[in-house]
Amino acid sequence: MANAARPTGWRKPTPGLGVAEQLAQAGERVAVPKTRAFVAVKRVGAHIGLKAGDMMLLDTLGAFTQAQDWEEGRRPIVWASNAYLMEQTGFSLSALKRHARRLAEAGAIAFKDSPNGKRWGKRDAEGVIVEAYGFDLSPLSARVDEFEQLHAQLQAERELCQRLKRQITVARRMIHARIEAAVSGALRGPWAQFTGLFEDLLGRLPRRNEGSDRLMGLLTWFKELQERVETAYLKAVQPEEVVENTAVTVEQVSQKTQQMDPREVISDPHILITKQLIPVTSNSSEKEEAADVVPNAPPEERVDSALEDWVVEVRKKRTAVDLPTIMQACPEFASWARSMGGFLKDWGDLHRVAGQLRPMIGISEHAWNTAQEMLGKQVATAALVLVFEKHSTGEVASPGGYLRGMVEKAGAGELHLERSFFGRLSGAAA
Repeated sequence: MANAARPTGWRKPTPGLGVAEQLAQAGERVAVPKTRAFVAVKRVGAHIGLKAGDMMLLDTLGAFTQAQDWEEGRRPIVWASNAYLMEQTGFSLSALKRHARRLAEAGAIAFKDSPNGKRWGKRDAEGVIVEAYGFDLSPLSARVDEFEQLHAQLQAERELCQRLKRQITVARRMIHARIEAAVSGALRGPWAQFTGLFEDLLGRLPRRNEGSDRLMGLLTWFKELQERVETAYLKAVQPEEVVENTAVTVEQVSQKTQQMDPREVISDPHILITKQLIPVTSNSSEKEEAADVVPNAPPEERVDSALEDWVVEVRKKRTAVDLPTIMQACPEFASWARSMGGFLKDWGDLHRVAGQLRPMIGISEHAWNTAQEMLGKQVATAALVLVFEKHSTGEVASPGGYLRGMVEKAGAGELHLERSFFGRLSGAAA
């Protein structure tokens, strides 16, 4: 009986519909281009609870509005009939009402009902709405800034999650490779326990999108396990004093670099080799693209008294790339190399470690052998180090393809590794 007493067209109020009406009033006080409003809502539609059918109806309603409807002091109201909307969207009447209700409850549209519940409207000679009742799209104007800020936050969250997933993948591959190498080599250590912990972590990997907090926790667990596995592996294959010597600070690296004697550097047709032990650690970030290794330069051009001056002078005079330069320019690779091989004393050590890390980033043995054949062992090693670094920092999605591209550039005389390494060092010294 209560329903019978309601005036025709009376709509049961809800908190959501009340908020939608308030947003419509706020939207009337601002001028927002129609395109901007629709781009903003589409970017965050799923996040605010809108489904594909809701967005289809919203698009259909938007097609009825005109540019002047979105100006300040006006409302973009659509009075299309149910029959027409059903024809345009393919919805049944119940589905149409359901999608319209969800749009209103989500604050994307508001209902402006006439006394008799009918939708109708009138425009003047200039196309301006004089009076109208129906679907009011003004809430989109009121929320455009909110939607754009939300999109920026969602984008930042997605990028963070992608970065965390890449780091988890790197740690996961390294743990697997270490345990596999230890078991196949019959090394002493708690490998069965590590395998169980590793499988437990693998079981916790998300099967669908997870937030950055969840991924951050998973990454912490993987890195903790990786550290334990690395320590056990190094103790099994290296003398204790070598394991202890792998913890070297960035300040020690700078000291070693500054104290290098040019007379201890041996010339090489492609890349300089130093006989001095170089601690494999660095702290740098990349700023430029990859570059080529150039022939030998005079000894006085290879080393300077301070790292920053040395970097500037090296770039200015185009000196050859040596081992400490590569280690300083590629901190991610250096970190992995430190755990793999401790101190690298020459290019033979670097080539060995690079070959061990190659499978971790998905470069096939065939691609690696081709690169060595076409570029030479040392240049190919430098190229692989650069690819590893770029993949670790998220700049290269397909390491194998990137390495093949470098080989093709070398064949055309367009590969310039030297600029890349010094570009990275320039960023570290800045």
